[in-house]
Amino acid sequence: QVQLVESGGGLVQAGGSLRLSCAASGRTFNWFAMAWFRQAPGKQREFVSTISGSGTFTRYLDSVKGRFTISTDNAKNTVYLQKNSLKPEDPAYYYCASGPGGRAPQTVATFYDYWGQGTQVTVSS
Repeated sequence: QVQLVESGGGLVQAGGSLRLSCAASGRTFNWFAMAWFRQAPGKQREFVSTISGSGTFTRYLDSVKGRFTISTDNAKNTVYLQKNSLKPEDPAYYYCASGPGGRAPQTVATFYDYWGQGTQVTVSS
């Protein structure tokens, strides 16, 4: 059974940094695409970033390009989202997701078949 557990959320000042982690069990990263989505109160869940199983392909939401970096540590079966220069529009619950094996990563939530429970990020001005 696949389980994804996020950590690293919290309160940070605008302009600050935070690193989210997602530890996976039951699935190895070098075959499955991984992604981060976020959902703010009253809004739909939106794509933030994705990385291919090989780690060679990444994609980002336009508003986070240059500020967020997705990466994986296959030895630890963990995917990270380094968030720098946090802005007031960044607060949300951030969710880790894992997609089906052997396929290129996508930006739509329906592509992903396993999800973590989410970790909350709050940005203070």
